[in-house]
Amino acid sequence: MNPNFVKFIQKYSGHRLAVAVSGGVDSVCLLHWLAELGMDIVALHVNHKLRPVADTEAAYVSQLCTQLNIPCHIFEWTEDKPTTGLEAAARTARYKFMTDFCKKNCIDILMIAHQADDQIETFLMNLARGSGVVGLSAMRSVSYRDGIQIIRPLLDVFRHELISYCDQHNIRYFNDEMNYDDKYTRVKIRQNRHLLNEKLGISDSRILLAIKNLGHTRDALESNVSARVSDVLYDGYALFSDSFLFDVPGTIGLKCLGTLIQIIGGDNYQPRLNSLEFALNKLQNECQFTLGHCTIRRFKNQILIVPEGSKASIRKKNEKIKRLQSQQKKQQL
Repeated sequence: MNPNFVKFIQKYSGHRLAVAVSGGVDSVCLLHWLAELGMDIVALHVNHKLRPVADTEAAYVSQLCTQLNIPCHIFEWTEDKPTTGLEAAARTARYKFMTDFCKKNCIDILMIAHQADDQIETFLMNLARGSGVVGLSAMRSVSYRDGIQIIRPLLDVFRHELISYCDQHNIRYFNDEMNYDDKYTRVKIRQNRHLLNEKLGISDSRILLAIKNLGHTRDALESNVSARVSDVLYDGYALFSDSFLFDVPGTIGLKCLGTLIQIIGGDNYQPRLNSLEFALNKLQNECQFTLGHCTIRRFKNQILIVPEGSKASIRKKNEKIKRLQSQQKKQQL
């Protein structure tokens, strides 16, 4: 068992944990390691009904959990499937099934089996998109989604070690045929990543080190942004002067704008960097537009962000803020 995994997971001893189990080698190995450590876990599997082997995988996960004496819950995605953006829709549905289960069963932590190869592939995909610090710092070992803590204890463990463990212990797992289809960018990166080391001497360990260093930068940036954003957020909207975005370094302004849009629009992710740059450029002049389920308006030197469909009246929002401030002063007296 990998020592990095053991060190990471020790802090969760005594917690009730939900574990996402797809039937692939990563999650199957994770399940066995957790069982071996005696962790208090419940397995969650989402059958998306997208592949011929989906039912077989679901049956195997259920059988495996029975053998390991681990409670297991199977969810089926029976809704109509979109014709475009299927992968994103499937991911959204998967997380909703699992986080809803956690909430209903008073489980605060959901464990996901993303590992070191996934982390490197995510970094390279985001590098190809021209992502900033947030994208290049890739996946966090601890994050939150829909009020549930998401932990990824395998980010320092490579796929080959998980495969080796399962093969040595005769543990069955499934291979998703999509993992070998090079029409997907991630698969192309997976098949050619070795060239970075062979041709340029850029090893996987160096990439992981860069990701961790970028993560430290991201954390410092987000701490600064969080403090700033809290000063301009009111009851479901934000109102501030243009200096809030433009009298700070560009990275801070972009991150503040993205954070406000994410909070007010209710999305799990911020708009992409190019969308935020376009929005920041528009906001240099009077304008009104939508982004991330928000309506964003600039009038004179004031900028207002409200949920899409709400009235974007800066005058009324200013009046509301004055009433709130007056009430606060009276309470303090």
